[in-house]
Amino acid sequence: MTARGGEGGGSRRAAAKGGDARPRLDQRRAVFMISVAAELAEMHPQTLRMYEARGLISPKRSAKNTRLYSLDDVQRLRRIQRMTVDEGLNLAGVETVLGLEAELERARAELGRMRKRANEIERRMLDEIERVKRSFRAEIVPYGAYESTATKRVRIPVEPPRRGRRDSDGGGRGGVDAG
Repeated sequence: MTARGGEGGGSRRAAAKGGDARPRLDQRRAVFMISVAAELAEMHPQTLRMYEARGLISPKRSAKNTRLYSLDDVQRLRRIQRMTVDEGLNLAGVETVLGLEAELERARAELGRMRKRANEIERRMLDEIERVKRSFRAEIVPYGAYESTATKRVRIPVEPPRRGRRDSDGGGRGGVDAG
């Protein structure tokens, strides 16, 4: 128990939800000055200034115009370092890779929006098809719905043509005697 009466010193709401009781740090919140960010990224502060000048990193600025870096910025700096040191890319290559990744992310976001819109249109279309089907059910009469059971079972006998009798004119053709 802590002096505040809670366990672990975390937020009660997070603990009540069954999650981690520690407060979560926003990855995008700019909190590190350039010296701390450089140390976390294992780089010289001048390297961070150069990366900013090339547009590889965009730190936030404080009211007094001090550069402030977020955890996301530090992770990006580490990634740039891996691409240059481990993978042998120059900064132009890093710019290209990061630009292509940003373009890919935009395309994925657009695809997600398009899929969501397509699903919405499909759902509305299926609803409309069902509405039209229901309206037709009231108008369409099934085959044989109005036949009485008596007419369904009555068979009218058909007499087969008679053979062997000749017509009265003697033509010799076997025909049906009207007789």
